[in-house]
Amino acid sequence: MSLKKFDTKALDLILQKMIDTVGTSKDEIFRIGEQCRKDYETLTDELKEVKLNVAKIISAGDDLDVKTRFARKRLSEVSMHFKDYTEVEVREAYEKAHQLQMDLSMNRQTEKQLRDKRDDIERRLVTVHDTIERAEHLISQITVVMNYLTSDLKQMGEVLEDARLKQEFGLKIIEAQEEERKRLSREIHDGPAQMMANVMMRSDLIERVYKERSGEEAILEIKSLKKMVRSALYEVRRIIYDLRPMALDDLGLVPTLKKYLQTIEEYHQNVQINFQNIGAELRLPPQYEVALFRLIQESVQNALKHAQCSDISVKLEIRSDRVAAVIRDNGKGFNIKEKKGDSFGIMGMRERVELVEGQLSIDSKQGKGTVVIIQIPLSL
Repeated sequence: MSLKKFDTKALDLILQKMIDTVGTSKDEIFRIGEQCRKDYETLTDELKEVKLNVAKIISAGDDLDVKTRFARKRLSEVSMHFKDYTEVEVREAYEKAHQLQMDLSMNRQTEKQLRDKRDDIERRLVTVHDTIERAEHLISQITVVMNYLTSDLKQMGEVLEDARLKQEFGLKIIEAQEEERKRLSREIHDGPAQMMANVMMRSDLIERVYKERSGEEAILEIKSLKKMVRSALYEVRRIIYDLRPMALDDLGLVPTLKKYLQTIEEYHQNVQINFQNIGAELRLPPQYEVALFRLIQESVQNALKHAQCSDISVKLEIRSDRVAAVIRDNGKGFNIKEKKGDSFGIMGMRERVELVEGQLSIDSKQGKGTVVIIQIPLSL
């Protein structure tokens, strides 16, 4: 089919859908930013009120402190010259000193609560402010993408000679976009979202345990809560790394791998991960760095999820003509010839390494661990 006979409006329609989708995402981020600004203003007003109450309670506490010292002095004087005062005067002196002491104690407790509330609001303000800045940054990035979609991509028809390829290209973009959204949605729903819901339930439980039982049991619940929050933080960081580690563009492959593997090891304390860079610490073209990072990342994640291992080693060698990576674990291994329904990870690794004209080999035996070898030719 010639390009003239092909209806190029199909590609234009696909691009328009992409533009509309990106535009909708931009609007959603803008609404999030606006809501955060409103929350920031509300928290700022609340902080002012709390600070004013803190000042008032401190002033009242200072006044109570003076009165309490005077009442104690009066009580001491009455106690020393007990015979010179009537029983009513002695009782009044004692009750007044006791009441002032109770009032002072309540004042100190209220002051502490207000200070804690003030500190919490200030922390929340920092978080909301960071969210506002990130939203603004994302909007600026999406604006750049919108400009690209509305200008450069519309000229794609002049570059692609085959109209069928233009249509498939647009469809694959949309399909990949939707699959990525589904994956992220599932991971966030099954991971951090569930964990944060459990955190809320646990926080309520801790409050009841503290009130109804003892502080020691509450501390045990808090320790359990910390583990849960730690797991949620790991899941969030893992999802961020899955999207794209920011350090990869700035620092390069080797420093990013070191940081990634160190972070993974921190959250899998029963697994030791060793990284060794044998060759030179050279920067590679972006597509090679991304491919190698993803391949090593997938190999390590597979070992953590399925191998039941206690040791993972990652060796990287970068030369002027090639780069090689070896990922080895001491896990339970598996039968390579046995096909599994969930083997899409390895399939994706093979497809990714083929894009950079490399080779992937996997050697594994049941009970003897797994070795993944990645070799990619270079011309630096």
